[in-house]
Amino acid sequence: MNTIKQMLQLKTWAVVGATDNKEKFGYKIFKVMLESGLEVYPINTGVAEILGQKCYPTLKDLPVKPDAIDMVVPPRVGEQILRECAELGIQNVWLQPGADTQSVINLAKELGLTVVDHACIMVELRNKEA
Repeated sequence: MNTIKQMLQLKTWAVVGATDNKEKFGYKIFKVMLESGLEVYPINTGVAEILGQKCYPTLKDLPVKPDAIDMVVPPRVGEQILRECAELGIQNVWLQPGADTQSVINLAKELGLTVVDHACIMVELRNKEA
């Protein structure tokens, strides 16, 4: 089974870079994941709530350990997030287009994380439901 299919079977997610700005992918991705019936936690230091869900400043602040995270952040932030994932034992990381630079992908592999890159989770969730 490929990594995308395996990840799409995971139920608990955190979206790092989720936002309440409806124009941004961090909002659209979070909304699509919620509507797909996943348990999703938004992560953003500057936002209190998104779509009625409490927003958490960091992965360490979550009430549960997610099965996977979806990253919608610039690469320099992404590297820091990957290190947090490794520390917290979060194995699965989905890098949205734009977050998936080679340096971020390389670091994820160095840390022993399972990575999906060059794929959008919104597209994959829609394909799964089709």
